[in-house]
Amino acid sequence: MTDITFVRVGHGFLYLSAILDLYNNEIIAWKLGERNDLQLVLETVKQVKAPTALLHSDQGFQYTTRAYAKLLADQQLKESHSRRGNCFDNACIESFFSHLKTEKLHLAKPKDVAEVERLIEEYIDYYNHERFQKKLGDLSPVEYREAIAS
Repeated sequence: MTDITFVRVGHGFLYLSAILDLYNNEIIAWKLGERNDLQLVLETVKQVKAPTALLHSDQGFQYTTRAYAKLLADQQLKESHSRRGNCFDNACIESFFSHLKTEKLHLAKPKDVAEVERLIEEYIDYYNHERFQKKLGDLSPVEYREAIAS
C-alpha cells in the first residue's frame, strides 16, 4: 500500500512517499521530496524488490499515469486502486503517517530538510524493528516477519 503525506519543516512543507507491506505493516520503501509529484512516487516504487506483489494506492494523479503503470509492469508489480472517494481503503498507511507525525515529527518540530530526513529514518527503523503492534501478537513488523519465516 502506498500514499503521500506532507511534512511540515520550518515554515514550509516536504512530501513523504511511503510503501507499507500489509502482510506485517513494515515500511519497505520511502522517499522524501520537495514536490508532491510523479517523480517522487516513481523513486519510491523503484526501491521495491518484491516481484508479483500487489501495490495498492488511492486514485491520486501520480498513481493513474502511464509512467506509473509502466514502472509497475517493469518491476512485475500488480496495480490496485482504491474506490473513488473512499478514504477507508488507505486507512493502514494513513495510520502509519499519523503515528509518525504524533510520535516523532510534531514533538521534534524539525527546522530543516536534513533534520526531517533523519527523524523519519529513525522513526521508520523504530517502527519496523521495535514498535510492537497488537494485531501482530505484540511483535514489531520485522519480528513478526522473522517469526513466521522460521
